Amino acid sequence: MKYSDLVVWQKAMDLVTSIYKITAVFPNDERFGLTSQIRRAAVSVPSNIAEGHGRKATGAYLNHISIALGSVMELETQLQIALRLNFVDSDTCIVLLSQTDEIGRMLGGLKKSIANQVE
Repeated sequence: MKYSDLVVWQKAMDLVTSIYKITAVFPNDERFGLTSQIRRAAVSVPSNIAEGHGRKATGAYLNHISIALGSVMELETQLQIALRLNFVDSDTCIVLLSQTDEIGRMLGGLKKSIANQVE
């Protein structure tokens, strides 16, 4: 199985697309601030899934899944900051946070599945 076959990777890629679209309208003075941070955290999720899968070592894969999970939490926090600053509306934020929640749960399941293969 390729990493791109993983539903969690596909959903993370969809989230990246959504994040780039919503941050395109953030204030210009945030280009190197919150816009950059949110985009980097979003890109980190599918990137770490792919990198971990490519390492072909269970420990490395688990580590990269953990990093992806951390990036999901980071992204959730940054989205809440964007909401407080009125850079994103409440409805959009709810949809994005729902996506991050689902991806986070899926990553947790993937992590358990990988760990169980070792036992």
